[in-house]
Amino acid sequence: MQTLPFGSWPTPITSELVVRAAARLGEVAVDSGDVWWAESRAAEGGRTVLVRRSPDGTTTDLLPAPWNARTRAHEYGGGAWTVADGTVWFTDFADQRLYRVVPGGDPEPLTPEPAIPSGIRFADLSVTPGGQVLCVRETHAASGAAADVVHEVVTVAPDGTTEVLVTGPDFVSGPRLGPDGALSWLQWQHPDMPWDAAQLVVRAADGTETVVAGGAGESVVQPTWGTDGSLRFFADRTGFWSLYRRRPGGEPELLCDPGSDMAGPQWVFGASRTAELADGRVVVAFGRDGADRLAVLDADGPRELPTRYASFAQLRAQGTAVVCVAGGPTSGAEVVRVDVDGGGVEVLRPAPQDVDEAFFSRPEHVTFPSTDAGGVTEAHALVYPPTNPGFRGPDGERPPLVVVVHGGPTAAASPVLTTAVQYWTSRGFAVADVDYRGSTGYGRAYRDALQGRWGVVDLDDVVSCVRWLSSDDAPAHLRVDPARAVIRGGSAGGYTTLAALTFRPGVFAAGASHYGVADLAALARDTHSFESRYLDGLIAPWPAGEAVYAERSPIHHVEALDTPLAVFQGAEDRVVPPEQAEMMVAALRDKGVPHAYLLFPGEQHGFRRSENIRASLDGELSFYAQVLGFGLPPEEGITPIEVVTQ
Repeated sequence: MQTLPFGSWPTPITSELVVRAAARLGEVAVDSGDVWWAESRAAEGGRTVLVRRSPDGTTTDLLPAPWNARTRAHEYGGGAWTVADGTVWFTDFADQRLYRVVPGGDPEPLTPEPAIPSGIRFADLSVTPGGQVLCVRETHAASGAAADVVHEVVTVAPDGTTEVLVTGPDFVSGPRLGPDGALSWLQWQHPDMPWDAAQLVVRAADGTETVVAGGAGESVVQPTWGTDGSLRFFADRTGFWSLYRRRPGGEPELLCDPGSDMAGPQWVFGASRTAELADGRVVVAFGRDGADRLAVLDADGPRELPTRYASFAQLRAQGTAVVCVAGGPTSGAEVVRVDVDGGGVEVLRPAPQDVDEAFFSRPEHVTFPSTDAGGVTEAHALVYPPTNPGFRGPDGERPPLVVVVHGGPTAAASPVLTTAVQYWTSRGFAVADVDYRGSTGYGRAYRDALQGRWGVVDLDDVVSCVRWLSSDDAPAHLRVDPARAVIRGGSAGGYTTLAALTFRPGVFAAGASHYGVADLAALARDTHSFESRYLDGLIAPWPAGEAVYAERSPIHHVEALDTPLAVFQGAEDRVVPPEQAEMMVAALRDKGVPHAYLLFPGEQHGFRRSENIRASLDGELSFYAQVLGFGLPPEEGITPIEVVTQ
């Protein structure tokens, strides 16, 4: 084993490999013996392809280029396609119209070209017994104002005829038909987000409507109908998203509460953390200590199914097996089929595995003390120690630390293998993926600890994480060099990155903001409908709390910013417009703070094109190399990013 400075270790986990392994798996569907899934491919410009796996194991791509099964509803999408008896319905990204593909045919439009380009969007698709598409429709107005966007539940008939079933609520999601023809859906009103308060409504066949669960202080997600006419859903009335069942005409009853969140926040449509098997048993996924478990609810209670995975999503039943997207510390996301009784796991769509597992750093879930926020005084992280079988750091030195701040901020770190993390750890960096307070997976109190405190509590937690990992309280193999800690994040994580460098100077040696928020007031004034009132809870009601927005916006406090910063931004980002990045870059230039800026034409909120993923990743590494003073492996041929000092 050779000794080289931390950060400079040669590694097979290059940006090219990261892109090659960067196909994102979306929704899964079971259609008779076929298993379908969505696959977003960076090598094809990030377009989403639908893949069908036949019972004999052969796979077939549906939708040749340029078709792209992706919806812009809520900007984050989800539920953009569905399949029944071999016929596929999908929303195409280019125009957001609804299309149908019959077996052996080409896509044909069901809905007309909207007067406003991409102004009518469809999501959360399912097929009714009558052959209609039941879905959410998002309609944009000529004004372009977020307040004028209308969200409704509609059906679209095979001839394109559209009928509005639910209108009036600010937001709707999860429309589903029960076995007896009853319609269920979720609805919520501004300024709530669906994880703050959402109602589950059922409209019986006779038109009578009942609010089954949810409302002020209670979030309901992922309602699904059972074959016996019961309605299952997750609600957080116990303090955690737990599984409930409502039988016809009855009251909700608690089915499973493991003392941790079983579901997550509804950022995208179409999530599924439970499935009913052919024999009526229910399979669920739930989180604990930073990782997921998969279990079947037997007569004696939940029985965990042993697998090598630590994350489960898109649960779908196929007989007495469950098909889902699963991943773990040594495996990226895969489509798998788990035999509930036999315990066997069949990989239907394997994750690319081009690297020896010896290069993979395994995450360790840690809990560390932080400040008091609503009685919550600790935070969590997944910590990855530097790992490379061929290299070690100099004796007596501790590794540099990359603090990763997830987006949302209502989201969570994931223990699934991602080459984008191993890109750093295999070079000699430690990585801490921080579940700061406000993250999901730890219950309602932990999630609500960020309410009114975004830009304060999250900063406390990333700073506390650095201090804890550099102290004797941390396990020896996880300790880091605090003088070489850097921070990176995208979207809301980019905001925390910018705010940490501005309001907690001296903690980090450098940072990287990927499409991060610099001006909270600008975000409140100019963002899309779904998030247009999000900051009312996280910061303060807008515009009454304008002073608080200014107080917590990095752009208004650049006099305190003297830490080198790299900024990466999509030119067509509607969630965080590029003006935000450019305001920050201008301030850095005026102050003469070392910085780098890459603007990517054609990219939106998050980078999907392979060349841009590579440029941002290698550019960030080059930036840290110049700031921290280590060399880049010459065999990778990384072009140094331009660091501007004036």
